Amino acid sequence: MDQGELILIPTLLGPGTPSQLLPAEVNQAVCNLRYFVVEELRTARRFLKQVDKNIDIDSITFCILNEHTPLLNISEYLQPVFSGESVGLMSEAGLPALADPGSALVAIAHKQNVKVRPLTGPSSVMLALIASGCNGQNFAFNGYLPVNRKERIQKLIALERRSADLRQCQIFIETPYRNMHLLEDILLHLKPETRFCIASGITHPDEFIKTHTIRDWKKLDVNLGKKPSVFIIES
Repeated sequence: MDQGELILIPTLLGPGTPSQLLPAEVNQAVCNLRYFVVEELRTARRFLKQVDKNIDIDSITFCILNEHTPLLNISEYLQPVFSGESVGLMSEAGLPALADPGSALVAIAHKQNVKVRPLTGPSSVMLALIASGCNGQNFAFNGYLPVNRKERIQKLIALERRSADLRQCQIFIETPYRNMHLLEDILLHLKPETRFCIASGITHPDEFIKTHTIRDWKKLDVNLGKKPSVFIIES
């Protein structure tokens, strides 16, 4: 019996339909899979119905993989692969395994010699970078910054220094409800000449992507609310 694959399924970043915004290969793969590993069940079920309203959701097996999932449980999610069934991995938004707990399942798949097949789809991190005007030749993605404010400020200053030393733009994200706290720290503690990009609500109708120096950002009235955002600094 042929072994199945772990297929990385991209999802939407904002409003729209999968048939309009995702490659046909993604929609076809979704319709052929009966096992999915997902971060949030309700979101996953809604996405599958967007792909094809005739999908029989009750015939599909979902396994939950989030920050609370015990590591020992994750390898069990690949069991269908060894019976010839492929498993789809989905994130809450965009590409799975990027700033996403699904990376743990991908790592296990490699250890167990399971083929990993990534499908093309939107990434808020990459879309932010290419729209920022920052250095696309040398960049680093740093994920989430510390929650503690003192540690967050120290991290921001360290990233600014690293950007200058390596000529490398630094990309990071934040939980949306802390957007404005992060923005306040950036404007207060980074150098006036440092370039800073805010990419907020990417692909949403109210998408906002701007790059200015810290000095110029201080002249603007910006309210990010609780929109998903990506931040980039370049010294």
